[in-house]
Amino acid sequence: MKSNPEPQAALGLDVGTSRIVLASQEDETFKFDTQLNAFVCVPFSRMTEKALKREGVPFARNGADLLVHGNEAPRFADLLNSETRRPMTQGVLNPAEPESVPVMRQIVEAMTSSYRDNRPKLCFTVPAWPLAANGLNEEGLTYHEATLRQIFAELDYEVLGINEGLAVIYSELEDTNFTGIGISCGGGLCNVALSYLSMPAMSFSIPKAGDYIDSSAAAVTGDLANRVRLVKEERFHFNGHFVDKLQQVLTVYYDDMINGLLAAMKEAFSNPKRMPKLSKPIPIVLSGGTASPKGFRDRFEKLLRATDFPIQISEVRLARDPHTATARGALIAALTEMQ
Repeated sequence: MKSNPEPQAALGLDVGTSRIVLASQEDETFKFDTQLNAFVCVPFSRMTEKALKREGVPFARNGADLLVHGNEAPRFADLLNSETRRPMTQGVLNPAEPESVPVMRQIVEAMTSSYRDNRPKLCFTVPAWPLAANGLNEEGLTYHEATLRQIFAELDYEVLGINEGLAVIYSELEDTNFTGIGISCGGGLCNVALSYLSMPAMSFSIPKAGDYIDSSAAAVTGDLANRVRLVKEERFHFNGHFVDKLQQVLTVYYDDMINGLLAAMKEAFSNPKRMPKLSKPIPIVLSGGTASPKGFRDRFEKLLRATDFPIQISEVRLARDPHTATARGALIAALTEMQ
C-alpha cells in the first residue's frame, strides 16, 4: 500500500511597495512575517561582509557594494544619511531601479525558504488598474505580475494571483458572506475592490498613498522621506493639537489622501453600468499600514458621511490587523483553492 502524501502547504504573500508580508498557517493559527521592501548599498569590504554575517543581517554582494535589504535597510540608510532604495514604486516594480528584480527575489526567497520543501501553493497580491492616468501603464502592470510569477516559478512554487482589495474582503468580511468594499491603503497605491458574495464586481487603484504622504511632507519640512515615514509609523495619530510641525503637515496630507480616495470611489461607484444591484447597505473595511494610525478609521468615516456617496454604507470598520490583512486574505484564497 502507498502512504498518502503529506498535505500541500499554502502561503499568502502581500507584495507591497513598502512591505512584503508572508502569511502561513500552523494548525489553526495564522502566522505572519514582514520585511521592508527596500535596500541600501554599503561599500564592500571583507570586514563589513564578515560583520554582517555575524549579526545575521540579510545582504547580497553586488560588485563593489553590499546590498542590505529588508528590515535592516533603514538603519544603515540612517547611518549613511541617505534614502533607502525601493524595488517597487506606485504598486509595481520600479523601472528606474536596476536592482529591483534581484532584490525582490532575495527578499522573497529568504522569507519563504523554510516552506519550499513542502512545495506549497502560493497566492500573491496584484494591484488594480489605476482609475486615472498616473504614469502607470498596461505594460508596467503586465511586466510586474509576469516577473513575480517568474520569480516564484524559479523558486518552484505553484502560484495564483489575487486582487489586493479582494484579498482584504476575503480576510475581513466572512460575516457578510464576502460582500462589501475592501480598501488596502499601502505605500504606493490605495487599492479598492467591491465584491458581491465573494465575486469581484469592480476594482481600481489611486496613487495617493503612504509614499505620497511621506514625500509631500518631506518636501515641506526639508527632511528625508525615510525619516518622515518612521515618524509617521511610530508616533503619528489624528485628533491632536500638535506643536510639532511634521505632525501638522502629516495631518494635512493624510486628509488630502482620504479626500482623493473618497472622490475616486464616488466617481467609480456612480457608474450604474458597472455597479451590481445591491439590496441593502454594505460595509467598508480599511487595511494597510497607511490606515493604521490611531483615529484613521474615524477620520475616514467622518469625511465619508460628509460626502454624497452613491452607495449605502452599513459601517466602516478597521481590519483586525491592518498590516497583515491582505496577506491573510491571500492565504485564505490559497487554502480555498487547495480544498
